[in-house]
Amino acid sequence: MSDEQELGITESKEYNTGEWYAEVVQKADLANYAPEGMSGFIVTRPRAYELWERIQGHLDGLFKDTGVQNAYFPMFIPESYLEQEKDIVEGFDPEVAWVERAGKEELEEPLAVRPTSESIITPYISQWVRSHRDLPLRVNQWVSVVRWEATETKPFFRTKEFLWQEGHTAHATRDDAWAETMRRLDQYEETYEDLLAMPVLRGAKPEHDKFPGADTTTTVEALMPDGKSVQGATSHYLGTSFAEAFDITYTDEDEDSQIAHTTSWGLSWRAIGALIMTHSDDQGLVLPPAIAPDQIVVVPIWQADTKEDVLEYAEGIADDLEDAGIRVELDDRDERNPGFKFNEWELKGVPVRMEIGPNEADDGTATLVHRPDGESAEVDREDIAETVESHFDEVYAKLYAAAEENLTENVREAESRAEILGTIGQHGGYVKAPWCGDEDCETEIKDQIAAEIVMVPLDDEEAEIHHGEECAICGDDAVETAYFAKSY
Repeated sequence: MSDEQELGITESKEYNTGEWYAEVVQKADLANYAPEGMSGFIVTRPRAYELWERIQGHLDGLFKDTGVQNAYFPMFIPESYLEQEKDIVEGFDPEVAWVERAGKEELEEPLAVRPTSESIITPYISQWVRSHRDLPLRVNQWVSVVRWEATETKPFFRTKEFLWQEGHTAHATRDDAWAETMRRLDQYEETYEDLLAMPVLRGAKPEHDKFPGADTTTTVEALMPDGKSVQGATSHYLGTSFAEAFDITYTDEDEDSQIAHTTSWGLSWRAIGALIMTHSDDQGLVLPPAIAPDQIVVVPIWQADTKEDVLEYAEGIADDLEDAGIRVELDDRDERNPGFKFNEWELKGVPVRMEIGPNEADDGTATLVHRPDGESAEVDREDIAETVESHFDEVYAKLYAAAEENLTENVREAESRAEILGTIGQHGGYVKAPWCGDEDCETEIKDQIAAEIVMVPLDDEEAEIHHGEECAICGDDAVETAYFAKSY
């Protein structure tokens, strides 16, 4: 088998999506599966971790600009802390991993490996908040969590341990806490759209699917090319339930004691999985320029008599791009031919390739090739950094437009149970339908076709579209619109 054949993706994104995804993740040097006996865990390779670092850096800046400070809390949570908020225990109990022994000694109290951190962070917020002057209080941590799910491993989408950020805040009033909830949802939406070139839908989870202990769970949902939805991030208005459980009270301006309102919000490396699934193709990984570890690769193409001139010219361009802050890779390997290099960098998702041969060196030009579609353009050497930046914008626009078209074309409406089942079965995507609010109606759809209500609208106008109509499933009065979809 040739090197070029070894590099290729053998599975089809359209027909074997799961196998294709796993192959892209491994061949693009993003992750490996953990050792035997550790099913559900992955080893994150440097290229994937750099994607996470760029997401982290982008969000961290947004958070800090709006008053958030980073902190770190223990990964172990005493059982007694976890049990103070009963909904947390009930919601996560099947997935909690426990430490009951240290060496050969039994622990006096079992410790949970954090499935989420409300139960360890909130008690400390209660110590730090005394007066209305201490509010709002905003902390965030970048950590891993463990949820011992029994589902099959899908790197970045579904693993027992995963990386995320979790923000936690306390506020004097419901209005302040709700504004915080929406602020974080806005930042998640902006991250998906501006950094990852992915449009998302905003909504709330239905009552039966909200975060354990929350008053309201809001979500951004991203539609994958195979018609399934990904919960991209969530922002929870927790009301006063956690504050009551952990005694977060403050004295107001009149010296009266008041209960605080809290929020929590998080985005995980599932965003990386959604990024891979959305943009990549049968040649391998495809990345938007803003997040790509290497934004452009310069590939010099020479014969023996032109090598020195071509390399000198290519090195000069690469230096100029690097000086302009562009992440550039100069691939001047002798042992690999241009075809191999093209295939390798396409597989790894580099957004733009620059080809430089003897003609380009003589003419003071370069040839740029876009990763998503192979479109090429000959450009002048002068102002090369500005020109490359403009091509990055073009690549982003192409990726966003394709994802937006997929989303727009795959939001459909249904007015009956049969229409919901038939539409999802035939097309996938989102199906909007009037809903009575009863979980049993969702269960009917879930049992038939493994689709669920991924969100209900937050927008008042859209939420009222089906109000007063009949529920598409049971025929009772509808109270809101539900978005049904299969999901990851």
